[in-house]
Amino acid sequence: MIYTTNAIERTIKEIRKRLKPMNRLSSLEAAEKVVYLTIQDFNEKWAGRKLRGFAEAHEALERMFEERYH
Repeated sequence: MIYTTNAIERTIKEIRKRLKPMNRLSSLEAAEKVVYLTIQDFNEKWAGRKLRGFAEAHEALERMFEERYH
């Protein structure tokens, strides 16, 4: 019901694509900053998207954990 591997693979591919031209970064902090900014871009892009099938998954998860969380 929940598909996440495509989103994860796409994110990793984009991070690699952005780091590749920078073969020699000045420091680890510079690489971390590139990764952070890439993830921030993806968060903004995906914030308004609705995941296909998530409504059904959400209902199933609520039923599974109803006792625990209600």
